[in-house]
Amino acid sequence: MTCIAKRYPAIAIGALLIGAALISSPSVANAERKGILDEVPAVRHRLLMVKNRFELSLATEATINSDFRHTLGAGLKLEYHVSDLLSFGVIGIAGTSINTGLTDKIIGTLPNPGERPMGDPTPTKEEFESHLNKMPLHGAAFVAVTPWYGKLAAFGKFFVNFDFYFQGGLAFAKLKADCSSAICSDQFAGGGEDSMGNIVLNDNLPYNDPVLNDGFRAGLYLGGGIHVFLNDYIALDLTVRDYIFQDNPSGLDFDADLAVTDDDNRFLNHLFMGVGVSILLPMKVERTN
Repeated sequence: MTCIAKRYPAIAIGALLIGAALISSPSVANAERKGILDEVPAVRHRLLMVKNRFELSLATEATINSDFRHTLGAGLKLEYHVSDLLSFGVIGIAGTSINTGLTDKIIGTLPNPGERPMGDPTPTKEEFESHLNKMPLHGAAFVAVTPWYGKLAAFGKFFVNFDFYFQGGLAFAKLKADCSSAICSDQFAGGGEDSMGNIVLNDNLPYNDPVLNDGFRAGLYLGGGIHVFLNDYIALDLTVRDYIFQDNPSGLDFDADLAVTDDDNRFLNHLFMGVGVSILLPMKVERTN
């Protein structure tokens, strides 16, 4: 080797560099030894707050995007968590309705009964409010994923677990419009034939057409939220839910064809924000190794 090094110094230097690279390469080093944390889980002794547990929630929620009537509701959510990632559930909410500020402003601009000029399509105060619908019942069946979890700390002494979840599924709703026969008395909804077969126009215009914005609705559901666990089996449930189905909240002539028909319905997002209290059963929580 000494002779080769004297005669071929470049070859000797190259061989030394290749040997050093092989010795210091990660593959060779890893083949010789393993780190003490190589097979240790990222989080040890983690509390599995939802895995293999039923969640029963007292849920309350309110609309945040209603045009004419807000819905305030309360009900129950039942959910089973197959794992700490996947769950299935249903929710049902009974609600009551109150007028929005926009509705109060509109009513203030409408004529009283007997004050409307002949042929004017503007509804009276009573006709407008009678056509507005309510949502006495709504809910959904859903699948949920919970991809993130963690722990919150306050002042280094108070600790709570939390997780974020997302939901998707089918929505349902029962809509109701209280329009009396004295107001919604038009038989032709914008026009039709009389008893003799003659074509007649709707002299009462759309404010007297029958309501088509009540009854059962089905659609899509999207939701998301966060659990804040107060202890091993009680959690605060903060949510945003969107029930998407066909609706005509005003019950009047949306497409301006001087008749109230099914064409005045359209797919709408009924967006709610909610807060609930969840109880998870069994009360004892699992823990990882």
